[in-house]
This record gives sequence, structure tokens and C-alpha cells, in this order.
Amino acid sequence: MSLEYFIAKRIHFQQGKKNVSRPAVRIATIGIAMGLAVMLISIAVVVGFKNEIRNKTIGFGGHIQITNFDNNNTYEMNPIKADNALIKRISAIDGVKHVQRFCTKPGIIKTDTEFQGIVLKGIDSGFDWDFFKSNLVEGKILDLTGDSPSNQVVISKYLANLLGLKLGDSFYTYFIQEQVRARKFKIVGIYSTNFIEYDKLFILADMRQVQSLNDWKADSFSGLEVLITDFNQLDKVGDAVYDATANRFNKDGNAYSTQTIKQLNPQIFSWLDLLDMNVWVILILMLAVAGFNMISGLLILILERTNMIGILKSVGATDWSVRKIFLYHSAFLIGKGMLWGNIIGLSLCAIQYFTGIIPLDPEAYYVATVPITFNWLYILLLNVGTLIASLLMMIGPSYLITKITPAKIIRYE
Repeated sequence: MSLEYFIAKRIHFQQGKKNVSRPAVRIATIGIAMGLAVMLISIAVVVGFKNEIRNKTIGFGGHIQITNFDNNNTYEMNPIKADNALIKRISAIDGVKHVQRFCTKPGIIKTDTEFQGIVLKGIDSGFDWDFFKSNLVEGKILDLTGDSPSNQVVISKYLANLLGLKLGDSFYTYFIQEQVRARKFKIVGIYSTNFIEYDKLFILADMRQVQSLNDWKADSFSGLEVLITDFNQLDKVGDAVYDATANRFNKDGNAYSTQTIKQLNPQIFSWLDLLDMNVWVILILMLAVAGFNMISGLLILILERTNMIGILKSVGATDWSVRKIFLYHSAFLIGKGMLWGNIIGLSLCAIQYFTGIIPLDPEAYYVATVPITFNWLYILLLNVGTLIASLLMMIGPSYLITKITPAKIIRYE
């Protein structure tokens, strides 16, 4: 144990109640604790919010979509021919988790009292149900194993409430083409993602129903949805999928268009990226407030210990040796503040994570409660960064010790 560390430890743990610096030190410690707690909560909420919105967007459209190159920006799509050879080629790409076919068809639901525009999304037995199973509130998923097209559908809770429908009810949906077509569907499942932009649109149905409405053959689809294993590899896998489909034509001579979920929903992901800027602003402000508190506390400590500084210098201690004493002392204070900051911040996050006690308006925020995600790497980096930044802030004020001369200070009362 070094002499500087020993002296700093004695100063820190044997501080008297009558010391002038005690209130300032306590305020500085509280500032560190509250600043770190706010930063931890900010990161947990923002990361949780981004994950929730991103996962819901992907749940409705996959990570990557392959459609007809001639499509417009509506759900009335021109078909592509997606044979097994194309699906196998895409599935073999490193990072691809699953490939599934889909068909879409805009329509209007008409009940005795209400009507609402919707998008019928046709799926087959190869559909990945993980997302909708996790958001299913009533009923079951579709059984698509039968030989004939099923009239079962899974509808959102938002649409069910809007149209006065419940599990087991039947309703008519009308599709505007050269002539109006009607289909009767039965509700076997109700989901709720609280992502109102999509909940108010999508109804999941048997793909064969949509193909029949569009007068398509069994090998014609609106497109393919590609699910990947790691969202951070989206651009890389997206480029690989593009390479696998670029300059290729299906049986009808149509080219493929490949787009990632970011390209399909640029407004959503641009909005999510803006949240990162908010986090950086909070981090900088909290570090600045905590740093200024620590600087003022250290300056008071130095002024209170001027006699000790003079004595140490008079017996041969160097400026750097004396500065190290106060830097060690500051490290003790910062560590104590960070310990309490972690306890407070992580406890509040855990309460929200397990209870969802703080609600949100899903129509405005797309989630029903404040989302929390514990990213332990971010938490570790935040703690390390706070410790380093706080200690670096202490180096400047500790330079005041070099201005103290033993001859003057020993006479100081």
C-alpha cells in the first residue's frame, strides 16, 4: 500500500462531523449518485424503446423484403414467382434465419354499424409465428395445413374493438377490383402489439384466399420476407440478398427488388436514430453537473487541508505525491457515489421492468408501458466512462496544490 493511498484512506474514513468539507463532500457524492442513476435509466429506457419499436416493425415485415421491381408503394402489389430454388439460395446466405412467402390485398371490413379499411396479409404454413404468438391476447394462430383455403383470420385487438368484434365472430370484407368481391372470415385469434400504425391495418389470413382474390396461380406471391439472426448485420446480409437476386428475372420476366426494413420504413428508423442524440445530451449534462460538484468538493477539501499539505511538503513530499492523496480521496468519493447511483438506477429500472408501473399512451408512443432493456455492456461502459471522466476532471483542480508553499501555509491559522 502506497503512502498516498494510506493517507487518503485515513482522510476519507476518519472525517469528523465538524469538518467544513463534510456537507460539500456529501453534496458531491449525491450529485455523482443521482447523475449516474439518471444516465442508467436514460440508457435502459431508450435502448428498450428502440428495441420494442424495431422488433414490432420487423414483426410485420421481416428484416428484408424481396418484391417485384415494378411495384408502387401500395399493398396492391404485382406478383413475383418465388420457387424453391430461389428460397434455398437465399436461405443459404450466412446470417439468414428464415425465408417466408406472403401476399397482401387491401380491402374494407363492413359491419352493421362500422366500416374500416384494412390490409389482408396472406401467409402459409411456413410462416414464422414467434412475433404474433408473443403478442396474442386471445384465441390461437391459424391452422393452414388443410387442403382447401381456410376462412380463419387473426385480427388485432384495435380493429376488434373499433368494429365491435370478438373472438369467434364472422365478418365480411370487400375488395374493390373490376368488380367488387366479398369474403366472409371468422376470427380465431386476436393480437395486440400496441403499434397502432400496423395494428389498425393488418389481418392475417390464408395465403390461398389472397391468391384467389388476385387471380394468381399457386406459385405467385407479393414477395418474400427474410428474417436474419443479428440485426446489427442487417446491411451486410441485405447486400448479400441483393447480390443473390440482382439482375435475375423470374419466370414472367420480372426483376426482383430487395429492400431492408430500414429502407422500407426510413421515417421510423430516422426517428429512432434521433433518440441517440437525446441520450448523448443527457449523458453530457449529467457528467457536467456531477463533475462540477466534485470539483467544488475537491477545492474545499484542499483548502481545509492546507496545513497538512504544508507539513507534507516541508518533510519532502513532492507536488505530485500530495496531489495523488487528493485524487485517491476523490476516487473514494466517486466510487461511493457510483455505487449508490447503480443501486438507485438499476432498482428503479428493475421495478419498471417487472411491474410496468409507469404507463404510456400506445397511440402516441407505440408501447403501453415505459420499456426497459438491461444492456450490461452499455451499463459497464457507462460506469467505466463515468469513473474515468470524473477522475480526469479532478486533475485540473488538484493543480492548486502546486501553488501552496510550506513557509506560508504552516503559519496559516
